[in-house]
Amino acid sequence: MVKATCFIHENQISSEDIALLTSELGYFTQRAFGMPIDITWITVPKNSGFTVGKLSTTIIITVQSNEILAQSRRVLLLKELCDIWVGELGMSINEIVGIITDPPN
Repeated sequence: MVKATCFIHENQISSEDIALLTSELGYFTQRAFGMPIDITWITVPKNSGFTVGKLSTTIIITVQSNEILAQSRRVLLLKELCDIWVGELGMSINEIVGIITDPPN
């Protein structure tokens, strides 16, 4: 399983959209790493997240690769990962922090 964590703001994304994103992120990890996703959703309570001193709409998605990635491949995968959120939810790319880490040592 590929571990992933998504930080979203309370009431930012509907349960239907979470189900859709879970499915799309699962397809992503199958294509990218040949493995299903094990995703944890963390909801940031209302009025608890700030960006540049204003209430934040930024989401954070972290995915832990099952292999060490070359930077060129990581960049392509990050684009694909962020494009899921832009395409499915219509979010701005400026609202998404995408992270793909190498496996732990």
